[in-house]
Amino acid sequence: MTEDDLAFLPLKVTHIDRGGRRVFDPQDKRRLIDACRRPGVSVSGMALKAGVNANQLRKWICARTRANEAALAGPDSAQTSPSTFVPVVAVGDTASVFSRAPAASLAPDRGEASRVSLCSAPSARLSATLPNGVMVELECSGQDGSLVTAMIAALGAH
Repeated sequence: MTEDDLAFLPLKVTHIDRGGRRVFDPQDKRRLIDACRRPGVSVSGMALKAGVNANQLRKWICARTRANEAALAGPDSAQTSPSTFVPVVAVGDTASVFSRAPAASLAPDRGEASRVSLCSAPSARLSATLPNGVMVELECSGQDGSLVTAMIAALGAH
């Protein structure tokens, strides 16, 4: 950056409101944000030169970035994008799941952990990749067939 690029620094205060907050010139503020978004520029260094708090400058940069992304996306983007949420389907009573397993087997100690995992291999496995790239894997025993069915129904309901 040249000295001409930074001629607007420090930022000019247009007025101070009742709470003591300084209000800066909008054009100079925009120029400062644009200067901070250049590669290799130190935001904290620019904040020192501008006479503002570095955290406040970061908030301004984030707000400007969000506003630019929203403007580029357009007003209809929220309606046309696919939902990344999967509906929840209740399957049976959860108390019956805990009543089938004794309390000791819910939290095995370290010595039993490897033995339990080898003996009770899951018989059903569901893997799904969601539209946002998240991969969901569900492993169930043979007794949880209704849970796997509900998950397939929920993922296919989109």
